[in-house]
Amino acid sequence: MGTIHRSGVYRKTNDSARLIIVTIVGVAFGFFVGISFPAVTFTKIHIHSSFTSSLDMSIVNQNEFRRSKSLETLGSGSNVTNIYVPTNPRGAELLPPGIVVAESDFYLRRLWGEPSEDMLKKPKYLLTFTVGYDQRNNINAAVKKFSDDFQILLFHYDGRTSEWDQFEWSKSAIHVSVMRQTKWWYAKRFLHPDIVGAYEYIFIWDEDLGVEHFNGEKYIQLVKKHGLEISQPGLEPNNGLTWQMTKRRGDREVHNFVEIMAPVFSREAWRCVWHMIQNDLVHGWGLDFALRRCVEPAHEKIGVVDSQWIIHQVIPSLGSQGKSEKGKAPWEGVRARCRNEWSLFRSRLADAEQAYISQTKKG
Repeated sequence: MGTIHRSGVYRKTNDSARLIIVTIVGVAFGFFVGISFPAVTFTKIHIHSSFTSSLDMSIVNQNEFRRSKSLETLGSGSNVTNIYVPTNPRGAELLPPGIVVAESDFYLRRLWGEPSEDMLKKPKYLLTFTVGYDQRNNINAAVKKFSDDFQILLFHYDGRTSEWDQFEWSKSAIHVSVMRQTKWWYAKRFLHPDIVGAYEYIFIWDEDLGVEHFNGEKYIQLVKKHGLEISQPGLEPNNGLTWQMTKRRGDREVHNFVEIMAPVFSREAWRCVWHMIQNDLVHGWGLDFALRRCVEPAHEKIGVVDSQWIIHQVIPSLGSQGKSEKGKAPWEGVRARCRNEWSLFRSRLADAEQAYISQTKKG
């Protein structure tokens, strides 16, 4: 019995020693294994630059895709309010009225700064001349008769524009150059009523007018005083009269009739007159006898301002822009064209009126 007891105690002691030894060996092994590898920190992860570039590009592309899809959705109309405003100008019916700008102007703008600060003063009237460089001194004298309330616009029929910058006012003027054209050709193409709608009055003048007895501001005052929608200054009786009706009368401020030499239109009257100008009848002959159709009552709204008068210098400068044919001088061909246009205009107007009368009778 005693032998068996001692044997069991001995085996138990050996097992405990073995466990302690294994534990110590395991710890030692783990320690040596641990110190054999470099330290690893998980506070930062270093990624190759090519991978980060790809990642950044992926993010950018994804953002662009989302933006393009957003614009695509906007363009498709899914997020756009359905608008149709029949009172908007033709062609702009699909726009909200608040964004529609139906008229323009000849105001010069800066390329920098706030748009609202571009103009210290906006011209109220538009003064146009159809000019050749040879008449520069005459035009310079005429421009000086007008204040800075007038925007200056020169139509150049001889192609010479930069030379006009010898005059300081020319640097802020508008210059339009097309060779060998008349003022009514220019007016039809560059003075659309929606372009000149910013101006209360539009002057469409020849280049050979003497203005010694004229003042632009005083003229405007008289036009407004008498309620004239279509007007012109009186013409000096002894120089270059086309019609006796336009001759200056010394006993009054205003009398009736206007010709095409130096007309002045209110913007309302010009809207009508512009539509009456024919594209191919460039001299405007006969137009003066039809102006009464654009204002009512004509005998009150059309007039010659006698107390502000001009002198027609009768310089046939535009006639020299013609072409000699069949042995005739250039000016003779121009004059023949003028007379023919007058006949054509009268015929067209009479035919249009007759067609209207016939149509209304059928209706």
